[in-house]
Amino acid sequence: MMLEMLRGKRMLFVGDSLNRGQYVSLLCLLHRAIPDGAKSFETVDSLSIFRAKDYDATIEFYWAPMLAESNSDDAVVHRVDDRVIRGAPMDKHSRFWQGAHILVFNSYLWWTAEDKIKILRGADNDLSKDIVEMKAEEAYRLVLYQVVRWLERNADPKNSRAFFVTASPTHTDSAAWGDEAEGGNCYNQTTPIGDASYWGSTSREMLRVTEEVLATSRVPVGVVNITQLSEYRRDGHTQTYKRQWSEPTPEQRADPRSYADCTHWCLPGVPDTWNELLYWKLFFPSNDQAL
Repeated sequence: MMLEMLRGKRMLFVGDSLNRGQYVSLLCLLHRAIPDGAKSFETVDSLSIFRAKDYDATIEFYWAPMLAESNSDDAVVHRVDDRVIRGAPMDKHSRFWQGAHILVFNSYLWWTAEDKIKILRGADNDLSKDIVEMKAEEAYRLVLYQVVRWLERNADPKNSRAFFVTASPTHTDSAAWGDEAEGGNCYNQTTPIGDASYWGSTSREMLRVTEEVLATSRVPVGVVNITQLSEYRRDGHTQTYKRQWSEPTPEQRADPRSYADCTHWCLPGVPDTWNELLYWKLFFPSNDQAL
């Protein structure tokens, strides 16, 4: 049903590795309904494209972890100690967003590494020229406003939809859910958190900024709120069961908690639920126009 409703359309996820995880989840949910000869997948630099040929549809992912241009824009090598973003314009990334019928944005985790973010003002490529520091929340607000303004200029509500996926929680400190074991995290957790009132380290201030900025948009932007439901899922992360960027040291292997990934999610898993929410918001909206 979803493939039929995507017929002739281009669906594009834009954001970081959490959004890429949701993108891969959607491909896994859909691809088995398509014969092998009628689908293809390719990645060129920051853009990945899945084609459902019989439906003349593409589902794509574009790597832009901070949405704005930054020195972390390489889709493979993006770990930098001193992060710099360009406040405006957004042309480097947004030219890839043109023509998408469905846009699914996310951006949160990369803004929380430091209290302040360096902003390069203007279009000059010389990073030494005009750099200012801003509080991470205010820099985030600035970039989200740029995204909203772009949508207002380029998105036609009659034939396109835009969504923003809220923050994906981490589970790096088991003391937050009452575990007294020193140095504990998501490693070896096999059950969800049972306290319905639980809230971890996700920044309420960043969520407030997201809500305030999206509320100013003159075109509808659907919010896919995945934060609270994912807060409970300390058991859903990839932990040590993922491809490692580098081989764990003997010391790390002796203490798997030290290299457990408590940020990204297993598949099948939590991102499948995110896509269920997106599916209903996309095709069965209550307050805005369906595609």
